[in-house]
Amino acid sequence: MAKYYNVRGVEIEQAFQKMPFLEPFYSEFEKNYDVDDWHQWSKTTWPHVPLALCAIYLIAIFGGKYYMQDKKPAGDTNRSILAVWNFILSTFSFMGMARTVPHLLHNVFNKSIEENVCGQAHADWGSMATGFWVQLFIYSKPFELIDTYFIVARKRPLIFLHWYHHVTVLLFCWHSYAFESATGLFFVGMNYSVHAIMYGYYFLMAIKMKPKWMNPLFITVAQIMQMVVGVAVCLASYYYKNAGNCSVTNDNLIAGTVMYGSYFALFAKFAVDRYLGKAGMSTGMEKNKKKKVQ
Repeated sequence: MAKYYNVRGVEIEQAFQKMPFLEPFYSEFEKNYDVDDWHQWSKTTWPHVPLALCAIYLIAIFGGKYYMQDKKPAGDTNRSILAVWNFILSTFSFMGMARTVPHLLHNVFNKSIEENVCGQAHADWGSMATGFWVQLFIYSKPFELIDTYFIVARKRPLIFLHWYHHVTVLLFCWHSYAFESATGLFFVGMNYSVHAIMYGYYFLMAIKMKPKWMNPLFITVAQIMQMVVGVAVCLASYYYKNAGNCSVTNDNLIAGTVMYGSYFALFAKFAVDRYLGKAGMSTGMEKNKKKKVQ
């Protein structure tokens, strides 16, 4: 089998080399992709470009919300666009999951915890095929901000969790990529996986074809578990960094721990309010009444 070297001259063992049955599914473009130019661009544009994107986003969504106060909510045409948008994001996330999760799982089962949370990204998953999909993940975050347009245009409640999540994820991902955080593959693999299911669910909702068995509670639980793992990975990296050498900056560790910790609290509150609170209980009672009438 051919050997692959990244632009820094480091030999890279790619996912399809570790698991040869995957090789037919990889293109030559992915196998030989050089991430370095875009990686360097991410570093030189931190923090002004991501901060500018977030500022434009916040002005647009709250300005848009104010503008829509006296307007009618968008109708079926917007719903069709929303369906297409969610289908694209779900498909993209499934593809990213298929590229990053096998690499992540191989590392988890074949390397120590320290190697997983402290190893240099460019010498493993940060280059070539997996690195390409990690890069696409990072640069998909500004595009995901478009999600909020559909909430504002349809005059749906714009909750704090929604826009806070979008802003902090964009900033954290950009910083992690710019400074080659060793823990990145965990976050990318988990996020791709949850988004593949979540946006698929939204797509089925938009076209009114969601199966009855598909309960949104499972998506919320998956999101909460993602936050638990995120905090655990950050804490493990912090532990090994204090004990020795670890390829993660202190700023990234602090930001990651605070971010995932706050997400855990917010998503847990969201779950309680939606599924266990008065609104969730009353909705469940109404459904039971309908079943009895039927």
